[in-house]
Amino acid sequence: MKVLIVGSGGREHAIAASVAKSKRVEKIYCAPGNGGIAGIAECVNITAMEFDKLADFAEEKQIDLTIIGMDDPLVGGIVDVFEERGLRVFGPRKNAAIIEGSKSFSKDLMKKYGIPTCHYETFHSPEEALLYLENVSYPVVIKADGLALGKGVLICNTPKEAEDGISTLMLDKQFGDAGNTVVIEDFMTGREVSVLCYCDGTNIKQMTSAQDHKRAKDGDQGLNTGGMGTFSPSPFYTEEISKICEEQIYKPTMAAMKKEGRDFVGILFVGLMLTEDGPKVLEYNARFGDPEAQVVLPRMKNDIIDVMEACIDGKLNQIDLEFEDNAAVCVVLASDGYPEKYEKGKLITGLENFDGKDGYYVFHAGTKLTDAGIVTNGGRVLGITAKGENLIEARKNAYAATEWVSFENKYMRHDIGKAIEEVNG
Repeated sequence: MKVLIVGSGGREHAIAASVAKSKRVEKIYCAPGNGGIAGIAECVNITAMEFDKLADFAEEKQIDLTIIGMDDPLVGGIVDVFEERGLRVFGPRKNAAIIEGSKSFSKDLMKKYGIPTCHYETFHSPEEALLYLENVSYPVVIKADGLALGKGVLICNTPKEAEDGISTLMLDKQFGDAGNTVVIEDFMTGREVSVLCYCDGTNIKQMTSAQDHKRAKDGDQGLNTGGMGTFSPSPFYTEEISKICEEQIYKPTMAAMKKEGRDFVGILFVGLMLTEDGPKVLEYNARFGDPEAQVVLPRMKNDIIDVMEACIDGKLNQIDLEFEDNAAVCVVLASDGYPEKYEKGKLITGLENFDGKDGYYVFHAGTKLTDAGIVTNGGRVLGITAKGENLIEARKNAYAATEWVSFENKYMRHDIGKAIEEVNG
């Protein structure tokens, strides 16, 4: 079969690598793809938001399955466009992708159906928000309602930081229309865990857990980013917690979306906080996490095509998800200055060092293929992933592999998976 993947980042490279392992797939296309994805797929010069052009391409090439990797096209309704054309596509429709596209929608859904989360209030004007902030306990969390590249979440420790946050989101419009509405939440403490789930509209099956690192600098300092690294599985996400989440969060979320007439088919990403009062939902996403996909998918034993098609056909209950009994760690190599100002176009050397190395992966996030070779083309450049028998070994392997590649202004955090040490002493 022929498969089209829509997107251009590390997540899409991880998806493409999984698709390439399927014996059912003979040809992979990726739109628009990147310098690394070009090694396993034919990259197509169509952007992720050109829905009609993508659907035209899928018809022309007789694509059997299109996989939508990114949030923007999902929230924008690309699945609806493909389905109207009779094209087979994996991902939630627009009315279901709103669970990520609007923070206020997802919080209201949780409140209505009793899904555990923190207290929150929604505001449509900066004046109302500032008035509310006069009487809250700090720290608080301020979130842009819409999509903001994973960066529209501000943790504010003082009234001044909160005031600046409202200005950034609602007045300065740093994230455009995403900040027209904001959600202000109580600050939750505990362990943060990410769980990706396959969904078929009725059934939901969780994958192995992961833990992301959002802050740009060591020690969880600096600005929020799209993610500087991750590890899987989380040692804090026990079998007991998994069962609680299944009954109190995952199944109720699917049932709630169905009751609202928004059947969710695709990947539901659940960001959790493991609090003293039990697990609570931090956020929902409507697609694979990035870089969570880079540690979860390499450990999945199933043929990804079989699982995705079962979701589309409403037959997920016939699939037993299986994951390797090991661990994986991903360290993101970024351009120094990310997520603010950084330079592009730096030549990347040493990529060939990953060739034939079993258990080691280099997932391209912001790269471009040029006549001179593969160059940097974004803030997050590469995701260096390695497996190991356990988290300690996987972490050691991943950091060793970060030395195999070089580019000018290469930057990374040196404490990805530090929590592993706390568990293992």
